[in-house]
Amino acid sequence: MKSEQIQETFGNIDIYLFDQLLKGTYDECKTVLDAGCGTGRNLLYFLKSGVQAYGVDLNPEAIAELKNLAGAFPHINPDENFSIAAVDQLPFEDESFDLVVSSAVLHFAENQEQFEAMLTSMWRVLKPGGYFFCRLASEIGIESLVRFIGNGRYILPDGSERFLVNQEMLVRLTKKLGGQLHEPIKTTNVQNMRAMTTWCVRK
Repeated sequence: MKSEQIQETFGNIDIYLFDQLLKGTYDECKTVLDAGCGTGRNLLYFLKSGVQAYGVDLNPEAIAELKNLAGAFPHINPDENFSIAAVDQLPFEDESFDLVVSSAVLHFAENQEQFEAMLTSMWRVLKPGGYFFCRLASEIGIESLVRFIGNGRYILPDGSERFLVNQEMLVRLTKKLGGQLHEPIKTTNVQNMRAMTTWCVRK
């Protein structure tokens, strides 16, 4: 398959979400939610594969663009499936989705309370046996380079301010949720400027 074909099929998908797709982890997932979806870069493959894909984001322009994209797929009702909503107040029934995707969202939490509210909200709408794919900023590997400023937030070496997690916290949260890791926690260090961690949990 040429790179153009890969791009056409998967778009600008998160490479670690792509990794899970290649492993077949989500083959049986029929309902997928991208919580904090932006313009839907992680939803293109799911739209093309015929599953019921949903997305929420606080950016009205992003949701409008995603609705326009999804209009090309007859099995999708863009107005029902994509909406302007906050991740900590998801407008869905409990246990609605086989897969919930959270890519580069949780590290924008203003404090520990909002972080846990967003996490609890996403876990609530996930079906038992379902998968939670999360990618978020962490302090793993750059602990000595970040500066804690309170409420779970840090200043990173690149000057940005983020809510950061570490491995101990993710392991503790996995147990607290009652889930289990189905992949080891993996972290990518970007030239000691920031670290992005992939957290894959099954409910």
